[in-house]
Amino acid sequence: MNDSAEDPMKAFFELHRDLPREGPGEPADIHWAAHIAATPDNAEMADVGCGPGADIGSLLEVAPKGHVTALDKVGQFVAAARQRYVADARVTVLQADMARIMNSYDMIWCAGAVYFLGVTEALTRWRKSLQPGGVVAFSQACWFTDAPSARSKEYWDREYPDMTDEAGVLAQVADARYEVLGTRRLSDAAWEAYFGPIDARIAALRPEADTALAQILDEAEEEAACWRAHRAEYGYLLTVARPL
Repeated sequence: MNDSAEDPMKAFFELHRDLPREGPGEPADIHWAAHIAATPDNAEMADVGCGPGADIGSLLEVAPKGHVTALDKVGQFVAAARQRYVADARVTVLQADMARIMNSYDMIWCAGAVYFLGVTEALTRWRKSLQPGGVVAFSQACWFTDAPSARSKEYWDREYPDMTDEAGVLAQVADARYEVLGTRRLSDAAWEAYFGPIDARIAALRPEADTALAQILDEAEEEAACWRAHRAEYGYLLTVARPL
């Protein structure tokens, strides 16, 4: 019997332990963003809300002579990222608050975590940590339709009631006094890179899950099922933006 003992956070980390990534994404996203931004091969980059470090390798691919400072508030994710890159001097992993980024970067990369601060707030805070010509590249959940289904609206009203549409995201960027260099929607492959490992983990944990863990597994299954049924209605918008 699993011993999550009615602790929802313990149950959450039981599901997410050893997952390769904590949200939708794929290497092509980072390569596209770096191309749009003309990121130099010796770039200083920050991976903000890095999770277990899924995007660090791709950041190093676009800037092989550069350095990645990856940070997350969650100790379990920091430990996982450090373990993956302990032997690579081009990577520093910190347990730190994304609201208080230090140092100065050519690119601040943030996959799916901007919503913790809000787009305008995040970009405003991070402006001081960008080198001249530097960019913020971030993915943010948003609506692709004005008339979402009841199921997807119920899910997102519960998970992220402030979610807006693509025009709303761009307006938030403008409010922070940034210019948009480019946008694109994350692909189905990026979503399945997140959901596929979760599906396998759910199947492995389900037989002996206690009440708390079973609830977390149910919620994760609904997240994936809702997106697979209604993917045309919402997704993540990847935006590359530079301060004006």
